Amino acid sequence: MKAIIPVAGVGTRLRPLTYTQPKPLIPVAGKPIISFIIDQLIEVGVKEFVFIVGYLGEKIKHYVEEAYPNLEKTFVEQGDRDGSGHAIWTARRALKGVEEAIIVFGDIIIDIDLKAFVDTPNSCLAVRKVMDPRDFGIVEFDEDGNVLKLIEKPNIPKSNMAMVGLYKIKEVPLLLKALKHNIKKNIRTGGEFPLTDALMRMVEQDEVIFTTMDVNNWYDCGKIEILLETNALLLDKEGYASANLPLYENSIIINPVSIGKKCDIKNSIIGPHVTIGEHTNISNSIVKNSIIGNYAAIKEVILQNSVVGNDAGITGLRQSLNIGDNTEIDFS
Repeated sequence: MKAIIPVAGVGTRLRPLTYTQPKPLIPVAGKPIISFIIDQLIEVGVKEFVFIVGYLGEKIKHYVEEAYPNLEKTFVEQGDRDGSGHAIWTARRALKGVEEAIIVFGDIIIDIDLKAFVDTPNSCLAVRKVMDPRDFGIVEFDEDGNVLKLIEKPNIPKSNMAMVGLYKIKEVPLLLKALKHNIKKNIRTGGEFPLTDALMRMVEQDEVIFTTMDVNNWYDCGKIEILLETNALLLDKEGYASANLPLYENSIIINPVSIGKKCDIKNSIIGPHVTIGEHTNISNSIVKNSIIGNYAAIKEVILQNSVVGNDAGITGLRQSLNIGDNTEIDFS
């Protein structure tokens, strides 16, 4: 089975972070988002990977090659970003002869029994109930609970079960056939070629049977607040926070936190729910519920609910005051 991981998105909702850092490389609970995906797939026996890159794709390629040198991998460039279906179609040559594949969008973290998902006898869609189905690809069921329709971002949803970006496809040639039809005929939804439309054509034309599996949790790390929430939730779980941290000079560490290698921290309070990259310097500061990148420098500031990119520098405001009697000063 091959894994297909589209990572060509621009990540507009996370700007300015994503001007120089692709969203899949943003760290959460101590490692980049894409690493969660790769590690989960390796754990269930997936050996071949196809990465569909675009925006800042060289950075993703460099990271994957450096972090996973023994991974059997192919990188495909998606020139025009015309939707998730178009991304898969771009990789069609890398999928020649492949019968079965698992597709995972590269900006999500999913808590699911992935082994059970991979072992399902039919093609399978990971789903979860959502508050506003209009923002997602939606699954409609018949009276017996069978998948009836797959609809991309419906204006009037008849279901609140959303597809969360994880798909097992047992009929890859039929998927490519459906994608080819939609693209050649220019059949678009919302100006793009979504994967949902191709899956629906497989149901209609080829009578492919899809089953669904509910996810335990689903973290779509496309917004700052969700990114920070995901970071906190994962750090609270066993195995994600740093253990056996060194003693930092005159500093207090409030667990759970993840602190990278070769960080210099002094006269500061760090935590809870803080992820700090490698080679970062923090002094005379308070940092909580935040994500700090590699090689950042933070001095004399109070940070909370913040995301600071790689190589960023922040220095707090210093004041020298000569205050007389009966004086009131408000710096707020």
